[in-house]
Amino acid sequence: MIQRQHSNQRMSQLVSYAGLVWTAGQVAKDPTDDMAGQTRQVLNQIDALLADAGSDKSHLLSANIWVSDIGQFARMNEVWDAWVDSENAPVRACVESRLARPELLVEIQIVAAKA
Repeated sequence: MIQRQHSNQRMSQLVSYAGLVWTAGQVAKDPTDDMAGQTRQVLNQIDALLADAGSDKSHLLSANIWVSDIGQFARMNEVWDAWVDSENAPVRACVESRLARPELLVEIQIVAAKA
C-alpha cells in the first residue's frame, strides 16, 4: 500500500511503498543562512521525514543534490560528510542548478529503505 505523508494538493513530502521511502526535494525554511546553514537545515528536515517513515540515514539508498553555485560544493560537502553515516553512504549525484527561488542554495532529495 502506498503511504503519503505531509501532503497538499500539489505534492507529498514523503511517500512510502514496498519497503522504500522517497522524500520530496527539501530546501531551507530560513534561506538567509549560508550554504552550510541551509544544508544543515535540509538534513535536519530529512532526518525528521525519515523518522516519520520509520527509517533513518543509515538506510539511505540514494541522494540527489542540487546546488545553486558549484563553487559552494565544498561547503555543502563539509556538512554532508559530518551528517552521512559513512558506513552506509548512499549513491549520490550533485549538480549545479537554478533553484525555485534565488535565495535557495541547496535542495536534497532522498530515497531510503524502511528500517
